[in-house]
Amino acid sequence: MPRIYFVSLGCVKNLVDSEYILGLIKEEGYDITDDPLDAEIAIVNTCAFITSAVEEGIGTILDLARLKEKGHLQSLFVVGCLVQRYGRKLPGEIPEVDGWLGTGQIYRTPEALKAQANSPPVLFLDRPRFLADHRAPRLQTTPFYSAYLKIAEGCSHPCSYCIIPSLRGPFRSRTVESLFIEAQNMVARGVKEINLVAQDTSWYGHDLDPPSPLEDLLEKLLTISGLKWLRILYAHPYHLTERLFELIDSEEVLCPYLDLPIQHINPEILRAMGRSSGSESIPQLIERIRRRSRKVALRTTVMIGFPGETEDRFRELLNFIREAKFDRLGAFPFSPEKGTPAARLKNGIPEQVVKRRIDEIMEIQAENSTELNKDLVGKTVPVLVEGFHPETDLLLIGRTATMAPEVDGQVLINRGTAAVGEIVPVQITEAHTYDLVGSIERGG
Repeated sequence: MPRIYFVSLGCVKNLVDSEYILGLIKEEGYDITDDPLDAEIAIVNTCAFITSAVEEGIGTILDLARLKEKGHLQSLFVVGCLVQRYGRKLPGEIPEVDGWLGTGQIYRTPEALKAQANSPPVLFLDRPRFLADHRAPRLQTTPFYSAYLKIAEGCSHPCSYCIIPSLRGPFRSRTVESLFIEAQNMVARGVKEINLVAQDTSWYGHDLDPPSPLEDLLEKLLTISGLKWLRILYAHPYHLTERLFELIDSEEVLCPYLDLPIQHINPEILRAMGRSSGSESIPQLIERIRRRSRKVALRTTVMIGFPGETEDRFRELLNFIREAKFDRLGAFPFSPEKGTPAARLKNGIPEQVVKRRIDEIMEIQAENSTELNKDLVGKTVPVLVEGFHPETDLLLIGRTATMAPEVDGQVLINRGTAAVGEIVPVQITEAHTYDLVGSIERGG
């Protein structure tokens, strides 16, 4: 069978789609290679959330198209958000591509590979309705001990800056039973850490009949023997309940970690963003979380330079970040995406002003992060060991339960040994801006 080189771009939700596609083509007998020069076929799973992601996708496709022109590849296929966004324009723009599949058609990848032989380029595009379940083959690409579980697809929020609903379709949840079976299978093959992902994990289950909220799913997953860490990513700040906080308080397996993208703090900006407010303000929510008996690490993202973000409104956000002391924070610039209401707004912010504001935000976050990390010095915390440091075999690296894969800091372990995937007690001896240093402390 032909060998396939696969590229997955974008977020971890896209990565899960890539794992489904890889599972499908592996089931058909295709071999997977990590070297494009050793492949007959290349497949790119694209992101198109913002302009920079589109540019990255186009660049990757053109790089592979040049390899095809030189005879290193026989076929090139593109799937995912870029296809869903630009659809029928693409075949004429990049004729080197042999097949295009939108987000709702990724399950047809094997069909596209077979249909392509000696035929014009295929285009599989329709309204996104696809929702994988536990029966879908899946090839895990993350380390054996950690996996992502996509609990829902699509989004129904009316955020004025976002094209996700058009790329992914309306919000639709998988069933508790399907997710439970898949999670069981993950743990059975050695996964210790499951990270729940969706466009809005906290809205899970509201569309099911009868409704089955996130807390129902968590309680079911927490019964799986052998599961060590269960983490919630991508939660909407206005959909959190006391029942969820009580579960985090009482269940050791449920990581004391919440990823809450707030985007901004100014009411006028939030209103223009289409971010509907809840019964309490974001500062009130943060205060309520901080009052819980178990300390919860909070991660957030903020959007800088949204039209109408005056210097006063930016300072309001900056002061809030200084006071709230988020454990993790990412800041990104507003991108006026064609087709969104926000792209038509006036009072845009100059690029150099946006860059300066992001630098200010991250300077404050660096101070907050350093201060929070220093509080951990002298304490012993469980750490999931991920292997040797890429630059030296004298250091192991790992993560605490309050560090999500890829996006957060690391623990550098300079004393003691442990197997990859093992969770061990580590005494923290040094604190840096985003990383910690410690030594393994084994009893006996």
